[in-house]
Amino acid sequence: MSIEKPSRKTPGLLSVIQSTAAAAFGVQSSRKREKDFTTGQAGPFIIAGVVFTVLFVLGLLYIANKVAS
Repeated sequence: MSIEKPSRKTPGLLSVIQSTAAAAFGVQSSRKREKDFTTGQAGPFIIAGVVFTVLFVLGLLYIANKVAS
């Protein structure tokens, strides 16, 4: 007799992007946040967060340079 673990579905790319954007702007629902944490995989969310942050900072630098010139 074996004990099966509940299957944890890997979050899709669109789901990770939506969660990252919602969390960055502070509008993510608690239900969605709980769903993200129950996947058991933090890697995709960490990578997406780092990429989002880098792109956001680069975008701000680009806008600041355009305004300053």
